[in-house]
Amino acid sequence: MSAAQAAAKPARREAKRSPTPRAIMFHRETLRAKIAALHDAIQNDPSETTDSLRAGALGLLRQSLSHGRGIARRTLESNGGGLECASNLAYIEDELIRAIHDYVVTYVHPAPAGGASRECAIAAVGGYGRATLAPGSDIDLLFLIPADAPERGELVVGAILYMLWDLGQKVGYATRTVEECVAEAKADMTIRTSLLETRFLLGDRSLFKSMKSRFDREILRGDATDFVAAKLAERDARISRRGRSRYLVEPNVKEGKGGLRDLNTLYWIAKYVYRVEDASDLVGVGLFSRAEYRLFCRCEEYLWRVRCHLHFLTERPEERLSFDLQRQIADRLGYSTRNGLASVERFMKHYFLIAKDVGDLTAIVCAALEEKQAKPYPMLDRVFGPFPRNQEFAVTGDFSIGHGRVTVAAPDVFARDPVNLIRLFWVADRNGLAIHPDATRLVTLSLKRIDARLRANPEANRLFLQILTSRNTPEIVLRLMNEAGVLGRFVPEFGRIVALMQFNMYHHYTVDEHLLRAVGNLSDIEKQRHPNEHPLANEVVSSISNRTAVVLALFLHDIAKGRMEDHSIAGMEVARALCPRLGLSAADTETVAWLVETHLIMSDTAQRRDLGDRTTIATFAKCVQTLERLKMLFIMTICDIRAVGPGVWNNWKGGLLRTLYWETEVILAGGHSTIDHKTRVFDARAELRSALPNWSDLDFEAYAARHPQAYWLKADLPQKILHAKLLNMTEVEMPAPVTDVSVNRSWGVTEMTVIAPDHPHLLSLIAGACAAASANIVDAQVFTTTDGVALNTIFITRAFDYDDDEIRRADRIAYSIERALKGGVDMDAIVAAAKSSYASSIPKSFRVHPEVSINNSLSGRFTVVEVSGLDRPGLLYELTSAISRLGLNIGSAHIATFGEKAADVFYVTDFAGAKITSPIEHEFIRSRLLETFANPIGAAGA
Repeated sequence: MSAAQAAAKPARREAKRSPTPRAIMFHRETLRAKIAALHDAIQNDPSETTDSLRAGALGLLRQSLSHGRGIARRTLESNGGGLECASNLAYIEDELIRAIHDYVVTYVHPAPAGGASRECAIAAVGGYGRATLAPGSDIDLLFLIPADAPERGELVVGAILYMLWDLGQKVGYATRTVEECVAEAKADMTIRTSLLETRFLLGDRSLFKSMKSRFDREILRGDATDFVAAKLAERDARISRRGRSRYLVEPNVKEGKGGLRDLNTLYWIAKYVYRVEDASDLVGVGLFSRAEYRLFCRCEEYLWRVRCHLHFLTERPEERLSFDLQRQIADRLGYSTRNGLASVERFMKHYFLIAKDVGDLTAIVCAALEEKQAKPYPMLDRVFGPFPRNQEFAVTGDFSIGHGRVTVAAPDVFARDPVNLIRLFWVADRNGLAIHPDATRLVTLSLKRIDARLRANPEANRLFLQILTSRNTPEIVLRLMNEAGVLGRFVPEFGRIVALMQFNMYHHYTVDEHLLRAVGNLSDIEKQRHPNEHPLANEVVSSISNRTAVVLALFLHDIAKGRMEDHSIAGMEVARALCPRLGLSAADTETVAWLVETHLIMSDTAQRRDLGDRTTIATFAKCVQTLERLKMLFIMTICDIRAVGPGVWNNWKGGLLRTLYWETEVILAGGHSTIDHKTRVFDARAELRSALPNWSDLDFEAYAARHPQAYWLKADLPQKILHAKLLNMTEVEMPAPVTDVSVNRSWGVTEMTVIAPDHPHLLSLIAGACAAASANIVDAQVFTTTDGVALNTIFITRAFDYDDDEIRRADRIAYSIERALKGGVDMDAIVAAAKSSYASSIPKSFRVHPEVSINNSLSGRFTVVEVSGLDRPGLLYELTSAISRLGLNIGSAHIATFGEKAADVFYVTDFAGAKITSPIEHEFIRSRLLETFANPIGAAGA
């Protein structure tokens, strides 16, 4: 059984049904009769013109086209097949083109009297040439015209095209002679590919046969190496554009890795190399087994079904399975919530397993092509990056090195010793070599040998632990194990989260892919591949005494996702069961279990707590308890955040984690906290002093005295330099707010710094100005000098690709902020008006239950108010305005956005500077903040 078969199946099973009779969809003879009747009526009416006939014919054609597509759509939506739908749409298009041709050669350009005339041959090419058509796809046509008499053919072609365009058809076409077809196919691989799948529609069949005969003789019978190389290079480039992982949570059904285009590419290559006419012929030439061909058909059917639903649902050629569409497609395909997984998560798990099966088929074809020497041997480096290669290969008698890759020495190696199913990957890791697809194929046929006995085998567990903790590139080998199905069977808990998508906008990958990337990130840190991003981590990682515990915790930290209970608690229990099996001691097992249980605490504390508050550090240190645990949790947190997706990690988060680490290290080291704290502040001040060589010592000391000690450890050096420059511009008094803008392409955000006199409504006004300018705040930092000047750093989502455009936009936002801070504007009205003119980037399918918690134990001076809920434009302004109206003063704010979820924390006091202690006041604050989610500014009736 394939991975796709084992996936969660739709709750509503397919009904056995016969295809819809095609004559019902589009009856060309009836249409021909109606046009003839219309022609006769117009001929008998002197007031009518030729244009009347054309307009009437177009109306009849449009009606027939709409009728046919409506039947195809209803058939699909009543649980019809995807390929059936694509085939029906192609049939409708065939009949439409034939009907238009009949009309043109009968009424527009009839054949000359007295004899036959050669016109042209019309052929479908590309996907349409395979007799499949998606609802929103282009119609790709080849018009073959005779070289000796092209005039009439060109007239007919032009008339047909104008009719198609007037019907709203998107047509891709070429008009060529046979000689031109052959010449251009020799010069252009794209044209060669399109001609590979030509299908005769109508016209001069002898002309079409001549083209096919010459194409076969002069193109297909040549060397296939160039064609194969070009198609594989094209695939690599396409996948790089769409994202190299097939487990991106918003996959592209057509162009993404594991999508329909991959299946098309396999077929094009196989057809070119093996010269088959149909995919079923791939069994006869030995490329696929019957089971693999059935898998090919299942993958194709499933992807076509999803694609057709996508196009019909959006009424456009949408290929990206975006969040706002996934839930609707899941409903249309009949998925239901089951076993703790929402219907949309079960649907996407099935989708990703199909994408994995497409990858398996790709490997099979590539292996066969190598045997025929139709493609070069692959290099693991090309796909995965640098991989160590040893001079002497470490192999056993059951394995050998073939074509630079590990392969099996005999077909019975796994039957004779099932441990070899793990040992194969161990050999690959030790030698830094890829695994031959034939060996992987044999692995997938032997997966049933991975049973309870093998999972309990000490040697198998020893080898697996060595793979997992390898200092080479374990992410690569673990991914190979996962793709082959070994990892999920050897560690069944991991098998439960294979291809599991978390339906949120924060995580970019499936859970299994996230875990493998987290393990790979540890190797990156150890090899210092990102030295500027992780200056402290590069030092800390080498001093960890229990590296194995960190690796296992990274591998297991999200392994219990998708269950009813908290994944951290459930994951801890998984760790306690698995670690002894892998040979860990009781103490090491508890360390791994603790890391899994608490893997979110450092990230949460760094991003959502005031690190300048000593209570924050003391609470965190009490949880961590030892310096060794702090080191492990620090490294693990970095690896986890980096594995979430592109752009999630940034230098600001790195700075927060470093500050939390340093402050906690002081407490856990014991006895030197005051000295060490002062030393780090002194070093930070000295660092800034060196960066300001033109300042006098007196000026610098006066400036440095304006900042509290917490500032020196929380802000990074570039921020400190910018703040010094901006504050120096204000001198003693600040006549107006000062703003600064910088763009960051790699992070996808624009950073805005605002310096203004501090007052209770400051953050609210800044947030309101951003909302009014359609700027979405994703993060914010707030610092306040000892003389009452606020330094606010706001991170907004980038809107333009080019820096110049983004800077102009940011300057407009900065002007709005300055205008708001000067007063005299009705911010509520401005925000409400702006919100009505632009939409949120959060799909409507997301639902986040709003929560408000109020705590007085998290800070010595402030009441901590935590607010979470569905993010939307203007939310921060609404929350901060509500807090101000409640008579509260915001001492610091920690703004975090995790995809569609806003998770904001405000440290507040009353206007007298005291905590809010009354339970009645707590409930009042909570109810007012929850009302913000129920009645947003600008909503009807608000």
